[in-house]
Amino acid sequence: MEGAVFVQTNAAHNEVIAFSRAADGSLTRAGEFATGGAGDDNAHLPSQGSVTLTRDRRHLLVTNVASNDVSVFAVNGAMLELTKTVPVGMAPRSVAEHDGLVFVLNTGDATITGHRLVDGDLVPIEGAMRPLSTPDGAQVGFTPDGRALVVTERGGDKISAYAVGMDGMLGEARTIASLGATPYGFAISNEGTLVVTEAFRAEKGAAAASSYRIDGDAIMAGTPSIGNGRSEICWAVITNDGRYAFTTNFADGAVSRYAIGMDGSLTLEDATAAVTEDGRPGLRDEDLSDDGRQLYAIDADQGQIVAWSVDDEGRLTDAGSWGGLPTTIAGLAAV
Repeated sequence: MEGAVFVQTNAAHNEVIAFSRAADGSLTRAGEFATGGAGDDNAHLPSQGSVTLTRDRRHLLVTNVASNDVSVFAVNGAMLELTKTVPVGMAPRSVAEHDGLVFVLNTGDATITGHRLVDGDLVPIEGAMRPLSTPDGAQVGFTPDGRALVVTERGGDKISAYAVGMDGMLGEARTIASLGATPYGFAISNEGTLVVTEAFRAEKGAAAASSYRIDGDAIMAGTPSIGNGRSEICWAVITNDGRYAFTTNFADGAVSRYAIGMDGSLTLEDATAAVTEDGRPGLRDEDLSDDGRQLYAIDADQGQIVAWSVDDEGRLTDAGSWGGLPTTIAGLAAV
């Protein structure tokens, strides 16, 4: 299955770098597309979801952290057309979409703001804003059915869910204390299992992940924090069949594989399911191709995208790397 991969440069004149994806998973650089906004031109943008494809794959949403806006692109294969760059709030770092509803996590003013995607434009939804308790939010994301919006707040060590109405209005936050310190990126399976990375920074080798069950907008604790012996775990994706979660460890170049039980329980299967170079920092944002057969990740400090093939048992096999990218690259979305 052919497709595309997109990353943002996070440069002062921000751009999206697009790659066409061949059936074997290899990438070919297709072009650079200006967002009309500004990144902060710093390496290691702290977020998950700064580059997001809409569920229908017709639009790409990109946060511009330094100009306080989100860019909307129409998608045609690996080619992009900028349709609008829209103010959303201060220092947006994560964006999520479900059936035309778009929510943005803004870290500068500690808010989430709601919008509706209409003809390539983001139209604000009056009253669909919620304050957060800390500017250290890491990710915003919808549950697969769109009934709830989930936010991780690493500064407050908590995870919140909001019921989402058909009109885009949010209910009151239902909050649970994180099972481990510094909740960061997350992924949610179609069966309602929420896997959250815990980006411990104080102690090398203390990185971990935990799981929760989501029912509507209720979050229930699942498997407590499971360490993987690696360092600075931050990003998570779940395979299409819901059996495995892959997490990237920034400080040491490893991808870890966790198994997800039918009851939503989490088990560490392989702390080093894949490695760019053991102990070398740089591995960050990741995504699976739509068919689930390729895993792509940013190796930011080396200015490259790396890839692995995924088999039915979640095993990863090196599938190549593509360099020549700025070390400020952030966000990754694959189709």
